[in-house]
Formats: sequence, structure tokens, C-alpha cells
Amino acid sequence: MNIQQLEYIIAVDNYRHFSKAAEASFVTQPTLSMMIQKLEEELGVKIFDRSQLPVQPTDIGARIINQARIAVAQVSQIKEIIQEERGIVKGVFRLGIIPTVSPYLLPKLMQVHRENKYDVRIVISELTTDQILKGLSNDSLDGGILATPLKEPSIKEYPIYYERFFAYVSPLEKALFAKTALDESDLNSSALWLLDEVHCFRTQILHLCNLKKKRGSNNSIFSYEAGSIDTLINIVDQNEGLTVIPEMALANMSERQKKNVRPFKNSTPVREISLITRQEFLRERMIGIITDEVKSAVPKSFQDMAMKKYVVPL
Repeated sequence: MNIQQLEYIIAVDNYRHFSKAAEASFVTQPTLSMMIQKLEEELGVKIFDRSQLPVQPTDIGARIINQARIAVAQVSQIKEIIQEERGIVKGVFRLGIIPTVSPYLLPKLMQVHRENKYDVRIVISELTTDQILKGLSNDSLDGGILATPLKEPSIKEYPIYYERFFAYVSPLEKALFAKTALDESDLNSSALWLLDEVHCFRTQILHLCNLKKKRGSNNSIFSYEAGSIDTLINIVDQNEGLTVIPEMALANMSERQKKNVRPFKNSTPVREISLITRQEFLRERMIGIITDEVKSAVPKSFQDMAMKKYVVPL
């Protein structure tokens, strides 16, 4: 058994196809198949059921592959420790960003990273929180930028900034639109537009307006399933109702749209945005680079740690 064989079975599990796994591993398919077959013979078990398309791991194979991911990640960590000790910060950082953050953060973050000229390639995917956590567990991601706290024992959180929530109200909602600030109770409306349930931003809004226990029976609460805050804004622009938006969205608004924005009167609801990694991730200098660049990409006012006490639960 060697690391290369473990990398090959991980590749087949990722692609569920021997040819695609071989191509991604920069070897021929016969070479990859032979190495995996030798590993199966050594272990005395079948790791993959080749009779199925796409290829599926056997029950014992799935357990072996999960352990292989841990082993390969640990070997990579050893190499990275040596690089860090030598003061070398280079390589690839695979980063997941949730959809309610990426449209507002990513353009500026890319600009900051390009200007810094680090020998670091950031590979970014827009993913939900659950997808990011899965990617960290199977080592297809190195980190994620999302709303916290998650309270996951296997995850290390690095809080970066705090972003306030605002209401966005249609002028057709005359009573609400006439107010200069809204109470949280104003969100208990049949015309509240929300994101799909896979988004943690939706969960925070339900907590904010105390609707979480009611959502199963309240059929008048609308849901937009594509996960786009910008589309929710457009829906409010052309219909009755209101939605809740993160502070970063204000920068993309026209002056006309900004007239529809209302703060909350009796509270300062915020979300905490953090970089997360696996607990065992040891590339501290790499983490420092990513967190510093995110901080450079958001307003200084977002970095007030005293705002943590106003974070809305997930």
C-alpha cells in the first residue's frame, strides 16, 4: 500500500469513472486500474463495484476511501509544515463561499489577491454551508467563507467581519414604507420574501422575526429557490412585500433602490462571516493571507468585534 494508490482510489470515488479519474491523476487508465487492483489484492477486499455505472464503492470500500482521504490529507500536512517552517507560502487553496456572500465579496477579494501577487492560487466554488462542510470532510476543500458560529467540533473558525441586516421594502407596502426604521415584528408579514431552506441566511431571518416555529404552518411565506438576494430585491421592486438583505448588498444598489432600505429600530441584527478550516489544517500563514485579504476587501466598519454580541443564530 502506498500514497499513490490511495490517491487513485480517491480520484475514482470523486469522478465515479476510471477514465476520468486517470485523466485527473495524469496517468493512463490501465496504470490506474492496475494499481487499484493491486491494492484490492493486498487488502483482500473489493473497493469498487465495477458492474455499476457510474462506478460505486462497496460498503467496505467506502470506509477505506474515507480513511484514505484522512491519510492523504495528513501526508500533505507534513509537506506543508516544512514549507511553513521555511517561510514558503505557495500552492493552491481551495475555497468555498456561500451564495449570499460571494456576489458582494468575491469581485473585490479577487482584485486584492491579484494586487498582492502572492504565489498562491485560490480556487473558488460557490457552495452552500452543507456543501462546504462536506468538502472539508472529504478534503475537496481547504476552507470556506460563510456565516458562523457553526459549533462544529471538527471545524476551526476564524471570524473576519460582521455585517448588519437591513429590510428592503416595496413602496407598495405603504404602512411599512412610511417608517424610517422597522421593528422585528414588522417582518411577520405574509409578503416576506425568503431564500430557499438550504441557505443559512434564510434561517437567520426566520430567527430574527421569530418565524422558525411557524414556517411549517404558514403557507403565506414565499420562498425563492434559486438563492439569489439580488433577485429577491428585483421581486420586491416589481411586487408588494419586503425582504431582508445583508449590508454588502447596498453597494450594488441604485439611488432609487436605496430609498427602499430600512434599518431595524430596536436592535442591530448582524451575521458573523468567518473563514473556516478543518481543525487539523496547519497552514497558518496561508490562513493569515486569506483572512487579511478578506479584511482588505470589506469596509473597516465591518471589522468591529464588539458586533459579535448582536449575531443572529443560525
